[in-house]
Amino acid sequence: MLCSSAATFAFAVCVPEIGLAQRSPNGFGATAPAAPPPPSTGAVAENTEWRNYANGLDANRYSPLDQIRASNFNNLIVAWRFDAARFGPRAETNWESTPLLIKGRLYVTAGTRRDVICLDAITGELIWMHREDEGKRAQSAPRALSGRGVAFWTDGKAERIIYVTTAYRLISLDIATGVPDPSFGEKGGVDLKLNDDQKLDLETADIALQATPLVCNDVIVVGAAHSDGSAPAHILNAKGYVRGFDVRTGKRLWIFHTIPKKGEFGYDTWIVDGQGEKTGNAGSWCQMCADPELNLVYVGVELPTGDEVGLYRQGPALFGETLVALDVKTGKRKWHYQMVHHGLWDNDVPCAAMICDLPVAGKTVKAIAQPSKQAFLYVLNRETGEPIWPIPEVPRPAGDVPGEWYSPTQPIPTKPPPFDRQGVKDDDLIDFTPAINARAKEIADHYVRGDVFMPPTLSRYDGKWGTLGLPGAQGGCNWPGGAFDPETKISYVYSKTQPEVFGVVHRDGSDFEYVHSITLMPATAANALTGETTVPSELSGPLRPGNITVAGLPIVKPPYGRITALDLKDGSMAWQVAHGETPDNIKNHPLLKGLNIPRTGQAGIVGPLLTKTLVICGDPQNTTDANGRNTSWLRAYDKMTGKEVGAIPMSQGQTGTPVTYAVGGWQYIVLCIGNQPGYGSEMVAYRLRQV
Repeated sequence: MLCSSAATFAFAVCVPEIGLAQRSPNGFGATAPAAPPPPSTGAVAENTEWRNYANGLDANRYSPLDQIRASNFNNLIVAWRFDAARFGPRAETNWESTPLLIKGRLYVTAGTRRDVICLDAITGELIWMHREDEGKRAQSAPRALSGRGVAFWTDGKAERIIYVTTAYRLISLDIATGVPDPSFGEKGGVDLKLNDDQKLDLETADIALQATPLVCNDVIVVGAAHSDGSAPAHILNAKGYVRGFDVRTGKRLWIFHTIPKKGEFGYDTWIVDGQGEKTGNAGSWCQMCADPELNLVYVGVELPTGDEVGLYRQGPALFGETLVALDVKTGKRKWHYQMVHHGLWDNDVPCAAMICDLPVAGKTVKAIAQPSKQAFLYVLNRETGEPIWPIPEVPRPAGDVPGEWYSPTQPIPTKPPPFDRQGVKDDDLIDFTPAINARAKEIADHYVRGDVFMPPTLSRYDGKWGTLGLPGAQGGCNWPGGAFDPETKISYVYSKTQPEVFGVVHRDGSDFEYVHSITLMPATAANALTGETTVPSELSGPLRPGNITVAGLPIVKPPYGRITALDLKDGSMAWQVAHGETPDNIKNHPLLKGLNIPRTGQAGIVGPLLTKTLVICGDPQNTTDANGRNTSWLRAYDKMTGKEVGAIPMSQGQTGTPVTYAVGGWQYIVLCIGNQPGYGSEMVAYRLRQV
């Protein structure tokens, strides 16, 4: 095993080859022998790779491999497991990384210190690791832990693995050894808190990144992430500018100000003078995509500070919740499309858009499809930013927060239809029994309700407790994003149906006069509330602001997790299915005893993998099966019909999005799993039994 050499700003440690035991906490899955011979029949003729986070810069998450198909999916076995517990001072429990496969080796970030590791793709053997010890700076960083993975670059001779550390430093490693490239930056690294057109405290500034960098046409594009913005500590947080760096030297080539400076395009969309200078955030924390031929990178931007109160960013305030097309070489804005004007719902652009060429009026159009937390898929011309189908500006109501600015309209796509529910109406409320439905309506009536983009409202214990909305602040769709089939022109998105209270309360002693937090309502007042009800005693008792469950059951109908297929040839919905087993707390709920509840799906944050014939996605959480086993499931669906055609048990729920590749005649599916209490996280590789 190779180990990186020490550096002035880092150290590398040779460690025992831990994590190579075929650990299976629940005993699921036979273990395949190491380095298996090629299959006797059905071997994949050529090795394939997975070179970017979503396979290509197009972010399609698609592979044409089909050795694994509907007829044999249930014959998958565990080829190897790799435990991340020893990478970092404590065990990582939510390993969100997606590995890259290049020339028979996997490259990925791992552990709470965000080490980079290289594994043999057939056996899971650790080949090398690289570690950065960043001390207090890493400990105070937002969006820490293992991150989403690494990027890859080659000019045909040199080959580099590139990633952003926990403490917001850009590192370039030699792919063969894991040793930092001495010609890149300072001894292999660039401090991203420097040369950012703002003064940032090197230890405490609220800025970092868990997404992977994007590399296109010899330029590394890096965004920024911050702490959660629902109730931020300060208005003037760090600004999340986007920058481009030379992939060979680490030299900064350009910077794009996501909060425009005076004189720049978009500055006048901040209608109160000086607010842009006094506000932070507006980072691009999600994955990006790019079109190398057009020389464009597509950057999704979050809100400026803060997420659900816009008193300090009056007006549409570009470039909040906007998809921006930038020239890769210069960083100049080519076009932008703002999906939410003056957002108040934390509808950050959550993931990379999918690049797709679509038939429109008899011609092939270069398009781009952006999934969103609000459950719209925005389909635009990627050369111009113009919508493929009409997206009219629709009047939306104002709220009641003093001093707030409300956009009179919001853009509402006419096609495709929303891929999840929007707003909470009476028909959306849980109705397993009449009594449960009555209690759900009793709770819901304490909130303002309406259609999509119903604004947050003041929370008053003696009035309405805020706005009850769908989707919640985590989506809809979230950071794993969707998948697109370049052959059929169908996109696939996992989304979760989880309502949220958008309530605004006054807060003293803070930069913010108002914040979004139902928990800040006076506790004595909340505890004194008692609902008048005629339903059975187990459904009666106190009603409390922010508790939007019916005796622990979600207040809205299932499914709570779903996969939706949207046909982008005509903007229609091809199919939609519940994804994920019914959670134990629903299956075993005493109020549902004796009832036949169809599979509800699971609310979580997972993403699909798309192959020649299948959509593959894992359950986000464990449940108890008919044999008493506590397990999760990796599921395969027929990509044309949505019919589930296979499912294999996993010891823990999916935390990282699956990849697939072929090496040595075998097709592998690899993903990170975790989130099971009492266990850490591990990467698991599957292949077929001998065929």
